[in-house]
Amino acid sequence: MSDPHNTDPSLQLPDDSGLPALDTDGLCDLFEQLLLLRRVEEFCAKAYTRRKILGFCHLYIGQEAVAAGCASASRPEDYWIAAYRDHAHAMAKGMTSRAVMAELFGKNTGCSGGVGGSMHLFDKENRFLGGYGIVGGQVPLANGVGWSIKQSGEDGVCLCFFGDGAANQGVFFEALCLAQLYKLPVVFICENNFYAMGTPLSRQSAVTDMSVRSLGVGMARDRFEGFDAEVVRERVGRATRFAREGHGPVFLEILTYRYRGHSMSDPAKYRPDGELDEKKLTDPILVTERRLREDFGVDDARLDAIREKVEANAQDAWDFAEESSDPDPKDLYSHVYVETTT
Repeated sequence: MSDPHNTDPSLQLPDDSGLPALDTDGLCDLFEQLLLLRRVEEFCAKAYTRRKILGFCHLYIGQEAVAAGCASASRPEDYWIAAYRDHAHAMAKGMTSRAVMAELFGKNTGCSGGVGGSMHLFDKENRFLGGYGIVGGQVPLANGVGWSIKQSGEDGVCLCFFGDGAANQGVFFEALCLAQLYKLPVVFICENNFYAMGTPLSRQSAVTDMSVRSLGVGMARDRFEGFDAEVVRERVGRATRFAREGHGPVFLEILTYRYRGHSMSDPAKYRPDGELDEKKLTDPILVTERRLREDFGVDDARLDAIREKVEANAQDAWDFAEESSDPDPKDLYSHVYVETTT
């Protein structure tokens, strides 16, 4: 995609992703995933208020089009690595809602055996390499994944998710510099929801177009709104195509918005009056539902069937977590240090 700030043709993203257009069934599947990501997290919020989930819990509600769109643009062989707001990323990459909910409940059937919790979801089989609680800490780790992909000759890419606040960390700039130097197949995705905890973007950064930070290392970039999952799919698809073809990393800034506070303990009273209501007009679920109705002629019966399926899935995850056992105390120190033979 043409970038007026980059005159080097080698840094121009392709004009199309090469992904096939979604048909009715494909868009219904995308709608189902958006609903599932939303509904499971609504169950998480209820569980937290009932003290079934303890500790920190950061919800993704409102941002679902980013995770779902990225999943639709991604391949199974791709790796994902995320920050602490990771429930939706994990499910979009293939983790079951059962494994997520059980982990949040601290049960041994959770993806990390109930000892990782909300910020440390992990699924080796689906190549979801974790949520990370250290702000920006996952960004340099994505370089390690990209280096492994390149050295082993794999056809995958690494998608690295972080927030606008993480883009102010020193390690973030170091990671971008090295990724571009070694032409690593990493797509850095800044989910700019305009608040670093409770601090608005305008008070945390003199540069509010976060994507221009890529220019300092000569990296290809793109910036767009992330409320329509189809748009996210196409634009992320262009970036993954660029990286997959060996041209190097890409910095994406996807403008989004979270409806809840930074965490469950945050009442989010720092928002200007009316801002949340305005943002909800572009709710990712409403955007996709509208397209299904108006452009594909999908009727209420099919949409209701999808909602019923999602509701059953989310309730099943809750029931599974409730019925699962707590971790065995004897395993408390397992996986803390590497096991040796001496």
